[in-house]
Amino acid sequence: MITLANIVVFLVAIEHIAICGIEMFASPERQARVFDMKTSFTKQESAQVALANQGIYNGMLGIIMIIAFFIFDGMTLPRVWFLLLSMIIVVAIYGGFTATKKIWLVQLLPAVIAVILLALAH
Repeated sequence: MITLANIVVFLVAIEHIAICGIEMFASPERQARVFDMKTSFTKQESAQVALANQGIYNGMLGIIMIIAFFIFDGMTLPRVWFLLLSMIIVVAIYGGFTATKKIWLVQLLPAVIAVILLALAH
């Protein structure tokens, strides 16, 4: 069960790194498709700055989830992961209400599954 929980946490982390890549480096057309936005919005300089700033947060969150695996041991690791996943859950709930409900499926659900698996494993 611990291995499965670890794998799901890593998948959540990788997902956030991928989201970072799209928010920071994808074309405005791709950003519009992925994030259910109008291309006319994503082409605006201020939208690009906002997406890049949001992207760096997602990327750092994913990276710290992976780094945590290598620097924490014992019960500290799952506690750190619970904290980080809880942040993802809160932000995804908010994002689902304010941006697009797709966030609940893409970000909220994997984080909730990871938390459940971690709880069962520890």
